[in-house]
Amino acid sequence: MSSEFVIRIAGEAVFTTLKASAPMMVLALVVGLVISIFQATTQIQEQTLAFVPKIVVVLLALLIFGPWILNTLVDFTYQLLNNLYKYVG
Repeated sequence: MSSEFVIRIAGEAVFTTLKASAPMMVLALVVGLVISIFQATTQIQEQTLAFVPKIVVVLLALLIFGPWILNTLVDFTYQLLNNLYKYVG
């Protein structure tokens, strides 16, 4: 097992993690931006005003994108474990 191989597998794992978490992160970013603009225009500086809507949006995104996320993670794990005999050598 060479260092290039380990780096490639780690890179695929990081990419899969980013791909699986992207929908929640993007939606939380958009909601946070909208709430921040609202707070700036109304001069309301309440911390929980930004926190609660982001939690709700992330949970809704997890419900909507959950099957796709699970499929992505299962595909990566299946590919990794299915080729385990090649990795051990």
